[in-house]
Amino acid sequence: MDNPKRVPIGKIVGVHGLAGNVKVRCYAESTELFVPDREFTLRHGDGREAVHRVRWAKPHGVRLLLSLQGVEDRDAADLLKGAEVFIDRTLLPDLEEGTYYWTDLIGLKVYARDETYLGRLASIIPTGGNDVYVVRQGAAELLIPATEQVVLNVDLAARTLRVELPEGL
Repeated sequence: MDNPKRVPIGKIVGVHGLAGNVKVRCYAESTELFVPDREFTLRHGDGREAVHRVRWAKPHGVRLLLSLQGVEDRDAADLLKGAEVFIDRTLLPDLEEGTYYWTDLIGLKVYARDETYLGRLASIIPTGGNDVYVVRQGAAELLIPATEQVVLNVDLAARTLRVELPEGL
């Protein structure tokens, strides 16, 4: 069951070395959330959850290397692969006006300016210049650039996103 007080900030995608360190694909733009002694909840694919405390963290290419207290060897780290990393929402930094956490946008109903229902925001692709929203309705998939010219309104309370589709979409 999802807990609205927690948000996903990464996923353990592998192990590193023999000392129990793990590689994390970080969902956040910054790794500042991964500070020593901070507690995280790891949720495994089967729904099991466990709380872990950070020993240390450091960048490793496009990933993050993470050492967790109590995870002392490669075998223990290997058991964590695939687990999603959650943090208490109150620990997230405040955002500027008009910016949103991806976790709050995923699942929004997406409508065109003329109120045509386009589907639900299924995922977000970071591209460097601007993000791209992946909107799905059944088997159909629509890729929408997340720019000021395209995104007209985000209403988190109503769980809706209104867009002006670019020519050709």
